[in-house]
Amino acid sequence: MTTVLLRTADELHARARAGRRAVVMTMGALHEGHATLIRTAREIAGDGGEVVVTVFVNPLQFGQGEDLDRYPRTLDADLKIAELAGADVVFAPSVDEVYPGGEPQVRISAGPMGGRLEGSVRPGHFDGMLTVVGKLLHLTRPDVALFGQKDAQQLALIRRMARDLNFGVEIAGVPTVREEDGLALSSRNRYLSAEERRTALALSQALFAGRDRHAAQEALRARALEVPATRARAEALSAIGESRAAADAHAVAKAVPGGPAGVRAAARLVLDEAARMRPPLALDYLALVDPSDFTEIPDDFTGEAVLAVAARVGTTRLIDNIPLTFGAAS
Repeated sequence: MTTVLLRTADELHARARAGRRAVVMTMGALHEGHATLIRTAREIAGDGGEVVVTVFVNPLQFGQGEDLDRYPRTLDADLKIAELAGADVVFAPSVDEVYPGGEPQVRISAGPMGGRLEGSVRPGHFDGMLTVVGKLLHLTRPDVALFGQKDAQQLALIRRMARDLNFGVEIAGVPTVREEDGLALSSRNRYLSAEERRTALALSQALFAGRDRHAAQEALRARALEVPATRARAEALSAIGESRAAADAHAVAKAVPGGPAGVRAAARLVLDEAARMRPPLALDYLALVDPSDFTEIPDDFTGEAVLAVAARVGTTRLIDNIPLTFGAAS
């Protein structure tokens, strides 16, 4: 398969279409995370469909002092990665093609969710992101658009935009791809020195610590529900070889902060330690949120949640998250 490079929407619209068109939107500097998105798009589109990868560094989502000029632009390498992953087209429009006449006066607002977490640290970022995603959805006219779950708040907002504004396109999320040491793949990882990378590992390590605490809490919760809270519980557990301490799962659960508070505490310990490293990790936020609106979840929350973190190491800002489910067993 030879991947075609197109620069204008007219060129893309002139292509004959058969089957589903799946679009992967990127700002270039493609890596294995993007390749996973493209391969997933290929599976969804099938042999008879079409996979389009957009490469566009959107100036609207970079705030003052952010790295628009520094952001890597590697189109030749991007074409090779896209081709190997199964893309039919790389659509790399100019700024004038996407924003004819200059920056748009009418933009899409991210609403209250867009002012939380990433939005509070990067004001206006999500308005710019949704505006360009909306533009590219119109320009590429896909049946399905794929986005990585590493940018969980972005994915949630795009899904909300597509639903609220009746875009008529399926929005699919693809799990985060990680390097062998656990660091989430990002185009910004290349900015990290060896020392900075060691510190940056605290982001994923904090998430995994929160996940492990959550798994332990859920196991205790499930064990506590197995037998009624009576003297018979201890006797029954002792009969199958449980220790006296393990016999009272309720007491163990109460001895350690449980639920969302325990998850936050476990993650925070890792991040606090990283703040004392050299170079240090400068935390922007650690949050355990409801993915429907990205508000912090209460201690009695049940359902799907996202544990998210953002921090700076040196001059590089990184984000990461993992999904969790509370109260799965009842």
